[in-house]
Parts: sequence; C-alpha cells; structure tokens
Amino acid sequence: MSADPRGLSTNPWINTRYFRAANASAILGLVARQVPNDAVIEALGHVKYPGYSADIVALGLVEDAQPTPNGGYAITLRQVTERDEVIRELAASIHRALTHDLGVPSVELRVHRIEAELGEKTGRVRLEGTKHIIAVGSGKGGVGKSTVAANIAVALARLGLSVGLLDADIYGPSVPMMFNVGDERPKSAGGQNFYPIEKYGVKLISIGFFLGEKAPVIWRGPMVMGAVRQFLKDTLWGSQDFLIVDLPPGTGDAQLTLAQQVSLDGCVIVTTPQDVALLDATRAVKMFRQVHCPILGVVENMSYFVCPDCGERDELFGYGGGERMAAEEGTNLLARIPIYPDVRQAGDDGMPIVVANPAHPASIAFLELARRIANTVAD
Repeated sequence: MSADPRGLSTNPWINTRYFRAANASAILGLVARQVPNDAVIEALGHVKYPGYSADIVALGLVEDAQPTPNGGYAITLRQVTERDEVIRELAASIHRALTHDLGVPSVELRVHRIEAELGEKTGRVRLEGTKHIIAVGSGKGGVGKSTVAANIAVALARLGLSVGLLDADIYGPSVPMMFNVGDERPKSAGGQNFYPIEKYGVKLISIGFFLGEKAPVIWRGPMVMGAVRQFLKDTLWGSQDFLIVDLPPGTGDAQLTLAQQVSLDGCVIVTTPQDVALLDATRAVKMFRQVHCPILGVVENMSYFVCPDCGERDELFGYGGGERMAAEEGTNLLARIPIYPDVRQAGDDGMPIVVANPAHPASIAFLELARRIANTVAD
C-alpha cells in the first residue's frame, strides 16, 4: 500500500493512524460485551457534521458499522471533503460518542474515498431533464431573497427559457402567495410523483401547496432534508432550461441537502448594503464554497431608493456594501436592485413585478440580472 508525503494511505479505503482509538480496557484485553449495532447508530446520530446542525446519520454519511473481534466497532464513512482537519474533527467526535459516551472498547474509522465522476454513488447527480440548477441563498432573512428568486424565474421565462422554481424555504414558504396559487394543489402522477403547478410560464413546487396557508411547519432537520429531496426527485419537472431554488436564509439543513443531492451550476447570494447583512451573506458564500458550489455572484437588493417626486436617489441602507463584499470574496456584483413599494405590492398581490409591470425600473434590473445569469452559466 502506497502513502502520500503526510503518511496517509492512498488506498480508496482509508485507514490512517489518527482514525484508530482504544480505551484502556481494550488495551488490557478486558473486552466488554458487544454493544448492539442499533445503539451505535443511535450514538452516531448525535455526531454533527462540523459547522452544520445536521448529524452524520441523517446526512447519509455512515455507510457501515461493523463489530470487531475485540468488542469494538469499525465505522465506514462516505467521504464528503478533502480537508484533513474536518476528517480529524469527525474522527474525534465519533471516538468520543462511541468510547466515552457509549462504552465501546475500540473504534476504527474508515473513510470511503469516492471519485468525483461517480456522483451517482454520493447522490450528487444531474437532475434529469434540467439543464441548469441555480440556488438563490442569503445569510439572513429579510433581505428579499424570495422576491429576487421569484423575479429571476419569471424574468428567465420572459427571455424565452423554460423555468422551474423550487421553494426550499420549508419553514417560511412564500412562493404560493407571490404567485397567487395558495389554493392550488399539485396533481398526483401515481406513486410518489406529482406535477408542479404552473403560473406565469414558471413551474412551481412548495411545501405551502401541501399545508394550510398559515399552518406552521414544526419539523426537525431530517424531515426538512427529506422534503427537499422529495421536491427535487419526485416532482415531474419535465424538460427545462433552468431550475431556480429559493433556499431558506442561513447555512443549514436545506442548503446542505441541496448541495449533496444534485450538481448545482451556481449560487446567487442576496444581501442588502448594510454591514450586518453583509456579514451573514459572507458566511453563506463560504458555506457554498465548502460544498463545492460555484458562486455566480452577489445581488445587492434594496440598493437604493429613487424619490418619485424629485427623482433624487437615496441609499437608505448604505452604499457599496455588495460591491465591497463581492470584491473581498473574489466574485461578481451581479445587480443592484432598487427598493420600490411597487415591488413589495406586486409580490403581495401574487404577481411579481417583472410580470405586473415589465417597464418598471426594478423589472428592468431583474431582466438584466436574469440575462447575466443565463449568459454566465452558458459560458
């Protein structure tokens, strides 16, 4: 077996020095009774993936857990990162959960290295029939991310492209209201499959279609991740040029599930100009880079206000924040979207501004943003 300069095995099944751990009982040969497999899996379910709220079992990272002759366990993980420090942190957390908390006498951790082209084995595949998948995310709520996602979708449709919009904001779905389809329900296609609802030339799916308009979603992380997977795989999207995914704010379960399930062509990060929004947006950029999703650029929403009476331009939330952030993160400022009461009113009325008033300055900005996204992905 060969080794790289750090002394790590290059075998597809990695079994390195720092993945082995045993407590004093095992070293002395005092092997305790075998801990049940179910108890081991339950303990692993309390091990969070570094930097995320989801555990390694819910994320599907645990491939195998086999007892060893000395009463210990050999745990096989699916590799999801090239970063040794993350693997070391996982190893330490698994060792602590099994040996210290559960009393397993020894733990051997193996990491199954899967080549990138075998995306189907990791679940990260192209979505059949969809040419490009674009995620729209933000670091915090209240920056107008859903408004931007909805208007990008209808703007792409107005450019003659076929478009779907997946509302992955499970806890706060807004697509049904913004497209005035809250009373509609997706039709079953038999089995687990269903057809999306179509409005303004955009195919739509949202948890809001399956619940009452004001019903809260009181779900833990695994259920949220399951819903995102189902919307991706069980919706009969058909053939389409773009699928826009409106993500919830932050860097949690839905974002990680999306990044692991399908190959994303890029992410658009929405922010407002003020520093507190920019700080959270920067975290979102770093999260998407960590899961190997290309960053298409930053959209500075609510960038400025133009007085309808005098025409004077006022930067209500500061100036240049989106541009500074884009420069610091080595990405592009895709658009500055002005703040207008008309944009808010159009969304509340169930007709995004690009549809309600195509000649509006905000609509023109959204159309240019959509054109830039399409051109960037096509390059």
